[in-house]
Amino acid sequence: MDIRQITPAYFVSPQIDPADLPAIAEAGFTRVICNRPDAENPPSHQADAMAVAAQEAGLDFKVLPLTHQTMTPDNIAAQMGFVADAPGKVLAYCASGTRCTVIWALGQAGTQSVDDILETARKGGYDLEGLRPTLTAMSGA
Repeated sequence: MDIRQITPAYFVSPQIDPADLPAIAEAGFTRVICNRPDAENPPSHQADAMAVAAQEAGLDFKVLPLTHQTMTPDNIAAQMGFVADAPGKVLAYCASGTRCTVIWALGQAGTQSVDDILETARKGGYDLEGLRPTLTAMSGA
């Protein structure tokens, strides 16, 4: 597993394996968010299979499949809500962790500076500099 911290409560990862979920629970995570569309995965790693494994590990599991085309205001709000109402640390995963970081960054637009958003993502290992114009426009800056 390659879990990367974005904030104290929000972490991202490339695709996880169902067998990883007990260790994720042991690491103190309470919720896992699947941001990967099922079409990108074999049946063993699709959302339904992951949800069963998460439940068996005692984790809450949410599904919000994302593509760059579906980073809509409603999906941004849904992701931020999944994080805000979690009882503890959240791990979101997709193919590389980038989409999970992008949607977090979009959810921060207008609440913190674009530079701070990009620096936080960079510290987590994701260079989102190409998102600067979008974040700036969303921030009204």
